[in-house]
Amino acid sequence: MQKNRNRLLALLKTEELSKLSHHFREVSIEQGQLLEERGERVDSVHFPQTGMISLIVEIPEDRSLEVGTVGFEGAVGITTCLGSCISSVSALVQVSGTSLCISASRFRTAAAQSQHIRDMIIRSAELQMSQIQQTAACNALHDVPARLSRWLLQTSDTIEDDIIPFTREFLGKMLGVQRGTISVFAAKFEAAGLIHTHRGRIELLNKVGLKKRACSCYEIVRSQIDRLLPKRRTGSDK
Repeated sequence: MQKNRNRLLALLKTEELSKLSHHFREVSIEQGQLLEERGERVDSVHFPQTGMISLIVEIPEDRSLEVGTVGFEGAVGITTCLGSCISSVSALVQVSGTSLCISASRFRTAAAQSQHIRDMIIRSAELQMSQIQQTAACNALHDVPARLSRWLLQTSDTIEDDIIPFTREFLGKMLGVQRGTISVFAAKFEAAGLIHTHRGRIELLNKVGLKKRACSCYEIVRSQIDRLLPKRRTGSDK
């Protein structure tokens, strides 16, 4: 296994991470790949090293809404160890990258044998739930420019890049608004020198300016991540 970049796995002691590493497969995750489907059994747990996955809820009217994101600070499928093996959301890769993958059954066995792994799972579940709750409040209470700014900054942090490979149509679906609405505000952001859009890519030019326009949800989520996943050396025994 190559050097781990995932902040959840970095919480484990060296011995526990070493035991798990024998069962990991480093896999490529490609844009558009469905890692989990809502209502289906979870077969694998993914710990992203790079890239980004959107947690999506679909409704019968053929619409979908992003309720959270997962990058190197989290995991997909990890809550299978807390009870039900059925996914409550769909997990769709939005930015290609790599992931450390382990079978859900093998991970459940490891969790049953280690309190530290169970603690890691609880931290992940708390982080995911708080992000979903914050996103729900954000979508209900904040205007589109604030939500768009928050989303751009959050995604940039997750993929550690200021160039985001997304179309305006996709952004509209993720934020629950029409493509035309996104186009209007994206044009205003571009005119203000905050971003540059070109052929399915959005480049963040002025993150300080975006932070001024973003709602408080951005900093709230960042503080939750830092509280639940304190940065430490991978495999540290301290």
